[in-house]
Amino acid sequence: MKAALDVERSILGQAWRWRGLMADARDPGFAPDDLVTQLLLARGCPRDELERHRAPSIRAFMPDPSIFRDMDLAARRLADAVEAREQVAIFGDYDVDGATSAALLILLLRALGLEARPYIPDRLMEGYGPSGEALVRLGGEGARLIVTVDCGAQAFEALAMARDAGVEVIVCDHHKCATELPAAFALVNPNRLDEGEGAAHGHLAAVGVAFLLGAALIRELRGRGYFKGAEEPRLLDLLDLVALGTVADVAQLKGLNRAFVAQGLKVMAQRRNPGMNALIGASRLTRAPTASDLGFALGPRINAGGRVGRSDLGVRLLTTQDPDEARAIAAELDRLNEERRAIEAEVQQAAEALTAAKGNRAVAVLAGHGWHPGVIGIVAGRIKEKLGRPAIVIAVDDHGIGKGSGRSIPGVDLGAAVLAAKDRGMLIAGGGHAMAAGVTLNADAIEPFADFLEEMLAERIAAAMGERALLLDAVVAPGGVNPALVEAMEAGGPYGMGWPAPRVATGPVRVIKADVVGTGGHVRAIVAGDDGRSLKSVAFRQAESELGQALLSAPPHRKLWLAGRARIDDWGARPAAELHIDDAAWAD
Repeated sequence: MKAALDVERSILGQAWRWRGLMADARDPGFAPDDLVTQLLLARGCPRDELERHRAPSIRAFMPDPSIFRDMDLAARRLADAVEAREQVAIFGDYDVDGATSAALLILLLRALGLEARPYIPDRLMEGYGPSGEALVRLGGEGARLIVTVDCGAQAFEALAMARDAGVEVIVCDHHKCATELPAAFALVNPNRLDEGEGAAHGHLAAVGVAFLLGAALIRELRGRGYFKGAEEPRLLDLLDLVALGTVADVAQLKGLNRAFVAQGLKVMAQRRNPGMNALIGASRLTRAPTASDLGFALGPRINAGGRVGRSDLGVRLLTTQDPDEARAIAAELDRLNEERRAIEAEVQQAAEALTAAKGNRAVAVLAGHGWHPGVIGIVAGRIKEKLGRPAIVIAVDDHGIGKGSGRSIPGVDLGAAVLAAKDRGMLIAGGGHAMAAGVTLNADAIEPFADFLEEMLAERIAAAMGERALLLDAVVAPGGVNPALVEAMEAGGPYGMGWPAPRVATGPVRVIKADVVGTGGHVRAIVAGDDGRSLKSVAFRQAESELGQALLSAPPHRKLWLAGRARIDDWGARPAAELHIDDAAWAD
């Protein structure tokens, strides 16, 4: 395949390629479709599906919930609880997906006349997922039905304890399942190994599965005549929660997930949920949130409660009807997010110092005593991005128990590898999905675990890294990077994992001015092209990299191609466009 702009090896050491069906716009024979059509086709959309994907709607992508195993069983049991006004507890994970899943079911049940009790375990004291002690205690306090969300698929011992205590548990999850399933009353999970048609929706976040469970519940109650003389709850009004959980959990934005996010952003812009409204305010957004804001502004603040504060703050925020309480919780989450950033920086610095000592292993397994377990997932993601290969960061406590979080790269299923290690008896606990996983293990098992991952994944990782290339969607002159271009490209969104935001190349350009800004080592560069136009650009966290150094020291006579994401800079008197640089290549 011919390299885009003839770049076979960029400053960051990668080839540039046109994404999908894209071609070099400088070619005289280049006759493109309209921009949005090109973007859709390049992301794998079949030509006969263009209209459905151009404006993704719930109606166009929503499956019949009954295709999922145990869905109807779970809906009937929940309907029984609603009619009998039973005590129900919603047991959620402490991350954004868990918080939004729990909030969705709590708000729906509240609209149905049933006030469910939320329970979010403490990350440090209880760890991930349901414990038998917690489930039995909730049962003893009156909750005869418990719904676990974003957890439970691997909770064999806990669910057996609940069953023996007479507590019925519905599991609503999306994490990978083993061949054997835990003793749940019902287990709704598109990633069950015995799933049939529903397996096509294995990319859903847990909040998406919870939404489908909510749809099945409303349909069941409708069939029982529950709404005679009463208005049905508007499940679509909860799509803001689905959008937030889906993006923050880095679920692939394809099919139904794109519809969830596209429509959820519209609901979010209306700010009907007092907690969501307060969260947007605390994030200092003065416009309607975008998909990117969900992942980088709103999501981290919800996560901060579970990472370094109180794990139930996110659910409390998203379910309160009191605007004053919502503002207070949102302010606390904003404060905790700043605290999280400081802790994260310390752990990241220590983890990066270990990467050289650990050699060039296929999976970077980094462990440290005293590291805060609430930030290890974020640090693993940073290390993965820096090294271009999977990373697992493990915090070892005073008892010699390590809790780790891992992030992977496209084409490498880290969750499956962790489950395989668990089956070998190497882990106390472990699970996850293709791009992210969590482990609990003894400190003396860390090196054997790293060796196991090396043996299992090295070949696949090498292939994935060998296939790595920077994919471009278009090439424009610097003057073409403008608000109109950004607006036009946004029409192909929402963008995220599995549906990447458009990347454009611009140039050749000369660097007029470059300096380091911010505490994160960002490089800001003003560049000018042959069209006589200048462009503001930023390379985030690249000050010490080859890319950052090239921008900072580029001689006036040398020209560069820049590749990155065009974004709106709305800090000035009127919106302007800037380029967030992913890579660069010398043009001469």
